[in-house]
Amino acid sequence: YIHASKEVAKLVDTLEGDEKTGAKIVLKALEAPLNKIATNAGLEGSVIINKVKESEVGFGFDAYKEEYVDMVEAGILDPAKVTRSALQNACSVASTLLTTESVVASIKEDTPAMPAGGAGMGGMM
Repeated sequence: YIHASKEVAKLVDTLEGDEKTGAKIVLKALEAPLNKIATNAGLEGSVIINKVKESEVGFGFDAYKEEYVDMVEAGILDPAKVTRSALQNACSVASTLLTTESVVASIKEDTPAMPAGGAGMGGMM
């Protein structure tokens, strides 16, 4: 997705208003999977994303080995149908949210942490 984001970034500059905003959202969404993979590996996602953006198409980040590799040679591939379906489903959800007049969302309440447990029962040794 990172290499596709290069083309979307070029498109952003040609758009205006809501279309530009939408393209920027797509741009962030294209970076999200690699960012999450890097974060889960205990690494800085933005650094990994920038390095992959600078590489040739087909190169990516192997989080297991923590190195940049040719994804095909390393055998790290997503089936085209899975990738296409993920993008279509994300667009479908986004368009549903955009055409809905209202959305119900839960507000996370700040609940205090439970107090620490007691040190035991007196006289029970």
